[in-house]
Amino acid sequence: MTTDSTGTGVGTEQVGRARIAIATVFTVHGAVTGSFATRVPWIQDHAGVSAGQLGLALAFPAIGASLAMPLAGRISHRFGTRTALRGLLMLWTLALVLPAMAPSLLTLCAALFVYGATAGMSDVAMNALGVEVENRLNKSIMSGLHGMWSVGALAGSAAGTVAAHLGTDARLHHTVAAAVLTVLGLIACQGVLDLRSEPDEDPPPRFTLPPKSALVIGAIGFCAVFAEGASMDWSAVYLRDIMGSSAGLAAASTTAFALTMAVARIAGDRIVDRFGAVRTVRVGGSLATVGGLLVVLSPDPAVALCGFGLLGLGVAVVVPLAFAAAGRSGPNPSQAIAGVATITYTSGLIAPSAIGSLAEATSLVVSFGLVTVLAFGLVLGAGVLRAGDRKVTGPAGPDTVPAKSGAEPSGS
Repeated sequence: MTTDSTGTGVGTEQVGRARIAIATVFTVHGAVTGSFATRVPWIQDHAGVSAGQLGLALAFPAIGASLAMPLAGRISHRFGTRTALRGLLMLWTLALVLPAMAPSLLTLCAALFVYGATAGMSDVAMNALGVEVENRLNKSIMSGLHGMWSVGALAGSAAGTVAAHLGTDARLHHTVAAAVLTVLGLIACQGVLDLRSEPDEDPPPRFTLPPKSALVIGAIGFCAVFAEGASMDWSAVYLRDIMGSSAGLAAASTTAFALTMAVARIAGDRIVDRFGAVRTVRVGGSLATVGGLLVVLSPDPAVALCGFGLLGLGVAVVVPLAFAAAGRSGPNPSQAIAGVATITYTSGLIAPSAIGSLAEATSLVVSFGLVTVLAFGLVLGAGVLRAGDRKVTGPAGPDTVPAKSGAEPSGS
């Protein structure tokens, strides 16, 4: 059992404030990602790397996160959730500065390793607190929290679009952004739940094997997050190199993607309650497939821009639904959710490097052809999320089944 820092329970009013605080943390986290994604072309040019070398460099966030993520639970266990999140989020916001400073492939790989490690640990910590608030409120809020992450990514990418259009040096842009986001993050962390483990409680294990059910559900999350990661990091490069668009319009593709994801996630809980998880994902997968086809087949940058927007709309709510389905898929919800979280997070981190490697061997058009195929996989595989459907008659009606959560899902 966990308690707050005073050793007592947490009241309803405090949980309400914690919900606002953790939503702000999600927003800050997303803003870092959006700020980075829009300046990838500048970072590529500054470091003097090819598409294949950029793809290699973008594998290092996955390596850093994979090695560092297990530490987040232990840090929270030792220092308490508030102190842990405050420190990890600050490391993440400050790490934004590093990639733009890298003058070569080697230094870029090192910078992105640190960038990924801090991203993964802070992501785990904030999602764990989000799940805790959701459990205490006894209603779904995770889609909304993911929506706030997308709002942050939208804000960060919008600022990046302006900076790219003005030709601002990304080192200056990211230094200013990191300073602002660090302050906002530290303020927000003051309001999150400060939970501490019992003195005799063992620290969380470093690694547990996910059940088979999590692997099946995680495959759907893998498809969605792969499309998300590929679009966030490569859409600007695609419009610049393949469509021949300006730097400002290329950066706007990331903004369009983040905008549609934000809208869909914020509205996600109501849509799922009305139509169910399976139907929602099938329709979303269809939209994402159409979006991918527009990106691959259109010779016009504006149409490709719309395609990236449809991709964001289509994959937006898949990850929260995958967590919900995992929580109802077997006798151990925590282990299942943890397994799905690991698969989806890994997908998002390997997608950019996989896209770059495939682009080096073929072209970016072929790379986004793969994204389109994976988007169609959502249509075919949506049925595995049937366990995540909920029958809802009202906010507290007798047929309402609260989402089960008990792990540390990642899913920005």
